[in-house]
Amino acid sequence: MILATVRMTITPQKREEVLKILRAVAEQSRYDPGCLRCHIYGDLQEKNVFLLEQVWRDEEDLDLHLCSGEYFKLLLGLELSLKQPEIRFDTIVSSKGIEVIENARSRAKNAL
Repeated sequence: MILATVRMTITPQKREEVLKILRAVAEQSRYDPGCLRCHIYGDLQEKNVFLLEQVWRDEEDLDLHLCSGEYFKLLLGLELSLKQPEIRFDTIVSSKGIEVIENARSRAKNAL
């Protein structure tokens, strides 16, 4: 799996324009083959900071998305950012859940 994130800071005047772009990309991504998850987040401490987070099944599916017209619109929207946008592609080798917490707490308890 690949976690694709785009974090950007925008001016209050461009907020609605950028949100419209992010929503369009997110909506289309949800229908793209290989998109496992797509969400837009707003920073509670920095009002004009947004994060687009997508999880892709594999690199092939991600590549198709990166070459799409919707993603091109996102790239154009990044030009509205106040600061250099942060763009990351992280490969996820494994994923675990609550068992990590349970195991850690169990080991700590046994160490006492």
